[in-house]
Amino acid sequence: MTGGDWLLVLPAAILGLALGSFAGCVAHRWLAEVSILSPARSFCDSCGRTLTWGENIPVLSYLLQNGRCRGCGAPIGVRNLLIELACGLWFGILAWRFGPSWAFAVYGAFGWACITAAFIDLDSFLLPDFLTLPAAALAYPAAAWLLGRGWLEPLIGALAGAAFLWILRFAHMRLRKVEGLGLGDVKLMLSIGALTGPLALPLLFILAGVTALAAGVFYLRRPDADGLRTAVPFGPFLALAALILIAWKG
Repeated sequence: MTGGDWLLVLPAAILGLALGSFAGCVAHRWLAEVSILSPARSFCDSCGRTLTWGENIPVLSYLLQNGRCRGCGAPIGVRNLLIELACGLWFGILAWRFGPSWAFAVYGAFGWACITAAFIDLDSFLLPDFLTLPAAALAYPAAAWLLGRGWLEPLIGALAGAAFLWILRFAHMRLRKVEGLGLGDVKLMLSIGALTGPLALPLLFILAGVTALAAGVFYLRRPDADGLRTAVPFGPFLALAALILIAWKG
């Protein structure tokens, strides 16, 4: 990495913040069961007022308004702020790690989908098909053509990763008679496996498992916790592990 590449980090991070603002809108509208496309402009959930451009500046608008709607004063959820920051950080890391390249574009799109899906999963325990299926369909040819991995390695990674989770899901259903992993996690692994490759899968599952267990402490303290049967969404931790490995190893 040359010194000139650092000049790309700031604009890449700003791009990530802007895309993160859109990701936050997508996540919020999906969770609220509102059309993602209409109305085109953002609005306050409490008073219905259409937001001005000055109220849609990523991160800055939230801070200047003290996390409240300028019109009615209702609190604005922190989820959008966290998504914006996550996307900004991710795109900045990619610019530092890969510079202007196909890797930046491929991993940027993948990271955007992962971050959006992860925050949806944290709230709803669901990974929406409109994110996981296109990611699965595009990750394989992107890894093979744009990243130069060839056809075999991404295929083995996608199938092995998804198959492992499907077997875990099937075994849990047979032993416990309840669903332990959703099919959304299996679908997400198709794209993760294709982009990380089969050799990274053991470390990926270890990272995802350790972070999920750590987060389980938080879920056990929730009022609706059910002891060891308390549900913890696994998708966000699969996504986090994948992003860590990509940033580390490429």
